[in-house]
Amino acid sequence: MENMPAVEIPLLSMLPFVLMLLSIAIFPLFWNHFWEKNKNKLMVAIIFSIPAVIYLLMSGFSERLIETMLFDYVPFLILLGALFTITGGIFLTGDIEAKPKINTLFLAIGAVLASFMGTTGAAMLLIRPIIQTNKERKFKVHTILFFIGIVANCGGLLTPLGDPPLFMMYLRGAHFTWFLHLLPEWFFTNAILIIIYFLVDTYYYKKEPVAAIVRDEANIRPIKIEGKRNFIFLIGVVLAVAFINEQYLSFIHINPYFKFTREAVIVFMAFLSMQFTPKLLRTSNNFTWGPIEEVAYLFLGIFITMVPALLYLEVNAKHLGVQTINQFYYYTGLLSSFLDNTPTAVTFHSLALGLGNTTGPLVAGIPEPLLKGICTAAVFFGSMTYIGNGPNFMVKAVAEENNIKMPDFFSYMFKFSIIVLLPIFILTELLFI
Repeated sequence: MENMPAVEIPLLSMLPFVLMLLSIAIFPLFWNHFWEKNKNKLMVAIIFSIPAVIYLLMSGFSERLIETMLFDYVPFLILLGALFTITGGIFLTGDIEAKPKINTLFLAIGAVLASFMGTTGAAMLLIRPIIQTNKERKFKVHTILFFIGIVANCGGLLTPLGDPPLFMMYLRGAHFTWFLHLLPEWFFTNAILIIIYFLVDTYYYKKEPVAAIVRDEANIRPIKIEGKRNFIFLIGVVLAVAFINEQYLSFIHINPYFKFTREAVIVFMAFLSMQFTPKLLRTSNNFTWGPIEEVAYLFLGIFITMVPALLYLEVNAKHLGVQTINQFYYYTGLLSSFLDNTPTAVTFHSLALGLGNTTGPLVAGIPEPLLKGICTAAVFFGSMTYIGNGPNFMVKAVAEENNIKMPDFFSYMFKFSIIVLLPIFILTELLFI
C-alpha cells in the first residue's frame, strides 16, 4: 500500500466496479443485441469509469490509478493482443476419424497447449478441427462441453501465458517458473477430466448410428498445419515473459519504465506475425480484431473501476473474515464462476495483501499457499459458466455456427459443470490446496 493517503476508503467507492462486473454477466443474457456491439461495451466501460476516476483524483489516489493503468492494463492488453494475433495466424485443417481415442488426444494436446499459447489461443486453434472431425457424428455436444472445461480453462494453469489471472500474479512478482508448482493440480484435474471424457465419448460412440460411422470413415483428410512460422513468434513471446524481468535483467531496477522492454519485444513478435502471415490464411481462420477490441474496452472499465475496490480491500481485509486457504479458494472460485476471473484473482490478491501475513514463504507479496489457492480457483472455476472465462462464449459461438445445439446458460451448469467439474475441483482442493 505504498503512497496511500491515510484516509478511510468508503464502501460506496466499490459500486462502479460491482456494476461493471454485473453488466458483463447480465447484459449478454438479457440485452444481447445491444451488448454484441463493441462500441456499446466501450460506452458502458466509460460510464462506470468516470465516477471512479473522479473519486480517485479527488481523494489523492491519482498515482495509484496511473500505476494500475500503465503497469497492469497496458502489459495485460499487449500480451493478450500478441497471443491473439500470433495464434490467429496458425490454421489447422483436416478431418480424421472421430473415435474416442482421437477426440481424447485432441483434448489432451489442448490441455498442454493452453498453458503456452493461452486458453483463448489453444481453444481457437483446436475448436474448428475437432468440430470438423466430429461433423459426421450424431452425439457431439459432450465433446464441446469437455473442450470448454479442459482446453478453454483448466489446461491453462502452468504458465503466466495460460490465463490472464496468472499473468496478473506474474506482474505482481510471481516468477515465471513458480507456476510450475501448480503441476500436481493441473495434472490431476485435467487427467480426471480426460479419463471421464474418454468414458463418456466411448459410451456415445457405441450409440452412434452405423451410417454415421460409415460416413465418418469415408471422409478422411490428414491434419495439416499452415502458418507454422507463428510458432517461432509464439516462442519469442514465451521467452520474453520468462526472461525479460527484474529477476534476470538488473537494469530494469533502475527505472520502472524499463519493464516495457518486455512489452516492446512482445509487440515486435506480433508485428512479425502480421508481416509474415498471408492475409488469406487469417481470412480462412475467420480472424478479425473484434474479440481483442472487446477485451480492450471491457478491461479498460474493469481496471479503472477496480482501483477503489482494491484499495478498500487492502485497508479492510482483516475485518472481512476471509483468512484461510480454503476460504480464498472457494470465494475466488465462486466469483470466478460468475464474473471475469482476472479481476477476481486481482481482488483476492489485494485481500491477501491486506491481511499482512508474512509467515512462511511469500510469493507476489502474499503467503504461497494463498496464492496457490487464488490461482488454481481462478483458472479452474472460470469453466463453471459460459461467462467465467472469455474463450467459453467464443467456443459456444463457433459450435453453434456449425449447427451444434449447445445447452443454455443454466443447462450448462446443471447438466455439466455442477455434476462433472465441481466435484473434481472440490477433490483438488481437498488433496492439494
